[in-house]
Amino acid sequence: MGHASLIDAAAPGRVLTGGLGPLVARLRERGCTVVAPVAKDRVVALGEIESADELATGWVDIQEPGHYRAESTTTGPFRHAAPAAPWKRWLHPEQRLVVRLRSGSARPDLDAPGATVTPIAFVGIQSCDLAAIGRLDVVLADDEDYRARRESLVIVAVACAEPAADCFCVSAGTGPWPGPGADIVLRTLDDELLATAVSTTGVDLLDELGPLPEVTPAEFAAAEQRIAAGAARQTRRLDPSAIAAAAAAPDGPGWEAVAERCLTCGNCTFVCPTCFCTSVVDSAALDGTSFERHERWDSCFSLDFAHVHGGSVRTSAASRYRQWYLHKLVTWHDQFGESGCVGCGRCITWCPTGIDITEAIDHG
Repeated sequence: MGHASLIDAAAPGRVLTGGLGPLVARLRERGCTVVAPVAKDRVVALGEIESADELATGWVDIQEPGHYRAESTTTGPFRHAAPAAPWKRWLHPEQRLVVRLRSGSARPDLDAPGATVTPIAFVGIQSCDLAAIGRLDVVLADDEDYRARRESLVIVAVACAEPAADCFCVSAGTGPWPGPGADIVLRTLDDELLATAVSTTGVDLLDELGPLPEVTPAEFAAAEQRIAAGAARQTRRLDPSAIAAAAAAPDGPGWEAVAERCLTCGNCTFVCPTCFCTSVVDSAALDGTSFERHERWDSCFSLDFAHVHGGSVRTSAASRYRQWYLHKLVTWHDQFGESGCVGCGRCITWCPTGIDITEAIDHG
């Protein structure tokens, strides 16, 4: 899915002397809905923008277990870590209509709406979230609605130089340099943006912006140094031996210890960029003239998610946390050939009690 990379992303590109304004304008001229980080209610969130003036330029965020704060303190672009919510909702919506039945004739009419595809452009997506899209490409490969949205996607990624305390993309092997899947890769240098095209779409976009200065080797090296320095500041790590030990003790006491803090609220699953679980909800008009089936996000922390005939198979908080943790870090490898965690740190930041997925499960 998406656009094949044609150019080495670790290569000099061009300086966006006009910032992101001309690029955003060009994407909109192409008919794209542009999604980018925006500042809303003192949170770096994601939203659809009409101009680069709406970007969360100059905003920095402080993310710690169970704690988030964002402030506008600088003038530079992309000074924040991963936005509060993931980008997946534009590819895998929170809720979508699957089928509608209408009566009023001898036989009901079947109306399966499918995806109404409007081209989308992600501007400013960081390496962890770009990797998450790659994970969803595998998981949702047979979902026609997802594929239709994904094939229209243009991706302008940014190499992250300002990780939060909860970030661990280096340990997860997903950053801070964007991997495959982008059309353009941005690097920041003071208040400048250096753009490298890595697909035919990216080449065309930069060419359409007119003559732009070439990035000098010194500028490129300085930008790379900033990214490397940010990577070196990351302290959280996923420990493969600790994960293996947790998997080997499915009935160990450590799960109960975590469950004493876990509220089973599902925050971690809803902010996770790779969680994909859904449920189906049916509704009917009171007069019996129509019936609708919707698919909506669900969470393995919900008691009803594991409900089968006779009740739920995971009634305790410990069993539900264990299901999420082991699927994300262990059985995802068995199903899809890689980890379900991309190191964005959102589950740590947005857990009300600050549970940290990188901490070992202590079974005593």
